[in-house]
Amino acid sequence: MKFPSTGARLQPRPNTKQILALLLSAFTLQAQGPIPSKVNPVIRPYLAPKIPEIHLNNSNRLQILVRAGAIYLTAQDAIALALENNIDLEVARYNAIISDWRIIRAQAGGALPGVPSGASQAGQVASGQGVQGSQSSAGVQSGGGSGGSGNSSNATVTQIGPVTQTLDPIIQQTSSFSHTSSPQANSTLSLTSNLIGDSRAYSTQIQQGFLSGGQVTLKGTENYLKENSPTDVLNPSYAPNLSLSFQHALLRGFGVAVNARQITAARINRKTTDLNFQATVISIVTQVLDSYYRLAAAQEDVKAKRNASEVAAILFKNVTRQVELGSLADPELITSENLTVTAKQDLVNSQATVDQLEVSLKNLLSRNGSADPILGPVRIVPIDRLEIPKDDAIGELSDLIKEARAKRVELAIDRNTIESSKVSLLGTQNGVLPSIQAFGTASQAGLAGTPKRTGFGGADPYFIGGLATGVGQVLRRNFPTERLGVFASVPIGNHQALADQTIDELTLRQIELAAQKRSAQVEVDIQNGLIALRQARVQYDAAVKNRQLQQQLVAAEQKKFDLGASIPTNVVQAQRDQGTSQSSELSALTTYIRARVTLDKTLGRTLETNHITLENALSGHLQ
Repeated sequence: MKFPSTGARLQPRPNTKQILALLLSAFTLQAQGPIPSKVNPVIRPYLAPKIPEIHLNNSNRLQILVRAGAIYLTAQDAIALALENNIDLEVARYNAIISDWRIIRAQAGGALPGVPSGASQAGQVASGQGVQGSQSSAGVQSGGGSGGSGNSSNATVTQIGPVTQTLDPIIQQTSSFSHTSSPQANSTLSLTSNLIGDSRAYSTQIQQGFLSGGQVTLKGTENYLKENSPTDVLNPSYAPNLSLSFQHALLRGFGVAVNARQITAARINRKTTDLNFQATVISIVTQVLDSYYRLAAAQEDVKAKRNASEVAAILFKNVTRQVELGSLADPELITSENLTVTAKQDLVNSQATVDQLEVSLKNLLSRNGSADPILGPVRIVPIDRLEIPKDDAIGELSDLIKEARAKRVELAIDRNTIESSKVSLLGTQNGVLPSIQAFGTASQAGLAGTPKRTGFGGADPYFIGGLATGVGQVLRRNFPTERLGVFASVPIGNHQALADQTIDELTLRQIELAAQKRSAQVEVDIQNGLIALRQARVQYDAAVKNRQLQQQLVAAEQKKFDLGASIPTNVVQAQRDQGTSQSSELSALTTYIRARVTLDKTLGRTLETNHITLENALSGHLQ
């Protein structure tokens, strides 16, 4: 019995049919169902991505490997089936796509600033336009009218705290059309008790946020008004307006590093997602190898137990004959029968262990486990030989520690976690500062309309015209307005921001200490792994020697019995010892292989040793 080391290339013993099947599989194997990929939001910004339904069918490889009611597996086949069909890996594949979308979400920036709704735009008129515009300019409010609005079209929405601006450019357009009837309690200006007006209001703005901590808004409005007041000198009238406004943080929320921290953290987390997926792959591969070699050893144990049962049955038959002939006493028959019954019970127990291990391995290799219609009814036949290499070829301890610290996935995850925490800490550190926002607006207004002579005189010729006249006034900046200002918010005591920053920094120190502990544990894990490997080799060598000696003792005792120089009890005892020695050898062999698999995992060599790349695992397909 020879068992392949997990550190060396697997050594299957394929026959001609197996070789043909493997060649056929190279052309017919297909990857799993389509894994959803991120949709380019630039190409399809307003179409919801279509995520395919979950894929529940197993790969074609499973059908190819099933022949004559059995599935013949090398360890590499078992790994390939697990990478293609294991549900835990399928679940983990979605995490990379989710992380890609989180990066896109972070690149879009923070929450949208508040904007006036379409309802609040309805019926608005520009300052000086019509009766209500004149009243608003004079600070007079008419009773019962809905034409005025407390919202200013040039209001600046401030964003306080280190919250990233919305980085996706936003275009907003509002159009409203209204017909109003406003009873006039004071008809001095309107000269009518019921002011009736038709108005149209158009507003378009483009807003862009910046990682530096500010945003710029370009807004254009146009208001049309026609009403029944005899006092209007322009009726209908047009009032266009164009404004450019900005706001920018000066302390809290200032700086690219602070505002880009969510993007940076999302990119770090994307790398961590790959590492977590790699850790899942390593875990699955380790479980598959463990189950595979345990099953192989259990099946060898079944062969040994079956052989022992057959030998016991032959002995019982011989003893029975000798008792009938009178050459042996009846108690010897009882002893021999007890051996036969015990051997059969051991065979049953060993076969039950094989059945349990098959169920466990099927669950790793298939999406449906033993419920799979193809895999469920078949037996698993491991065809890789189990062997221990002549030389472990491990290397120097210092080199192993250095290798493990470079390859171990959990250590890389710790490094990413620390880096991500430091990036996030930038936000709470910046949040300690007072909030000071600079803002400014430059706007140009225009007014034009059809002249109408009233008792108050005619319209100024400069305002006579249509929309083009008003737009010309805007472009010439005939009626400019500039506004600059600073908004400051200084919390007294600043306890909340100080507490947030201190808690984050203390948490970072905890993460660093935990990472240092895991890094130091690497040396302990490697030393324990080496000790376990050496101990397993010594135990195996001793078990092999013991089994060889027991075989010699059984042969000698059997020869003595055949010559009449021994009794069945001695033969039974020797055969029991031989069976025990065979089980001990298989147990020691399995222990060595599992120790080698564990050491590969400790050193971060699992994927390399089993010829697996992360791309293979992500695609769910191995050649």
